[in-house]
Amino acid sequence: MNCNEKEIEIKKSLIVMIFIALSIIAFFISMGNGAVKITPKEIINALFIDKSTMNYQIIWNVRLPRTIVAALVGACLAISGAILQGVMRNPLAGPNIIGVSSGAGLTTLLLLIVFPNYYYLAPAGSFVGALLATLLIYFLSWSEGASPSRLILAGVAVSSLLGAGNNIIMSFYPDKVSGVVDFMVGGLSAIAWKHVNMIFPYAILGMTLAFLVSNKLNILMLGDEVAVGLGLNVEKTRFLFIVISSLLSGAAVSVVGLLGFVGLLVPHMTRLFIGSDYRYLLPASIFTGSATLMFCDTLSRVMFAPKEIPVGIIMSALGAPFFLYLLRRKKDY
Repeated sequence: MNCNEKEIEIKKSLIVMIFIALSIIAFFISMGNGAVKITPKEIINALFIDKSTMNYQIIWNVRLPRTIVAALVGACLAISGAILQGVMRNPLAGPNIIGVSSGAGLTTLLLLIVFPNYYYLAPAGSFVGALLATLLIYFLSWSEGASPSRLILAGVAVSSLLGAGNNIIMSFYPDKVSGVVDFMVGGLSAIAWKHVNMIFPYAILGMTLAFLVSNKLNILMLGDEVAVGLGLNVEKTRFLFIVISSLLSGAAVSVVGLLGFVGLLVPHMTRLFIGSDYRYLLPASIFTGSATLMFCDTLSRVMFAPKEIPVGIIMSALGAPFFLYLLRRKKDY
């Protein structure tokens, strides 16, 4: 490794550290803002020193689980989007764009309606739905291989079809699905510790798998012919990454609903700072995704206080202009 390569790695490591610092700042902002203002000193005191105060009850029972879930969901969707953009070599790819999130949402709604007492199985059900949606997209786009462009087009069609299925379920069983509006746009208003327990193991598993095979994604980014020349089984590797992406996006959808644009906006924004080396892009996306969703969730609570709006509305307001910006760009990667 020459000096120039070392300097680049040091620079990228520093950028990751900056993103970590931003996520810590976002954590304290999220914990401290709401109906009751709590300073960082009071947060630390309530969590680690004096547990008899009202601040402790507010933090422990309301804000901490919500903030943790926001961080995990942001990280899951960001990594899922980063993987899909790399696999398909298209900056417009994302779990909500190609139908993965819609598949996860459909199975989650069915599970909540048919087996309401087994809500804790929602992440597993969401993963199954996301994976089945992915298999359908693969089947529809397959023609002597699954090219990135065909995957995107098939994904848009499947997303529309599954979205119609979600709307049908909402129409027929509105009384059996609580928080319908929050689920359709993505919301964190009713988050509790049970949701932390639901998403945490799936998030950790998905992130770990993504890190273990991140080098293969770097090879896949070189193009199919080059990857085959380097001894990589392109189709199996591409499918493996889409399975990992389905696991992450399914876990996120199961607890917050159809939250859009995180998987599109965050990885692309992170790539502008750190490049496309997935050894750095994936860990950076964890913290940018976490920070972004924690910031947006805080905005959703304070913008129209004492009323609260779903965080998905904030993300759509940010994500839609960014999506149009990507469409207008002539240069792709």
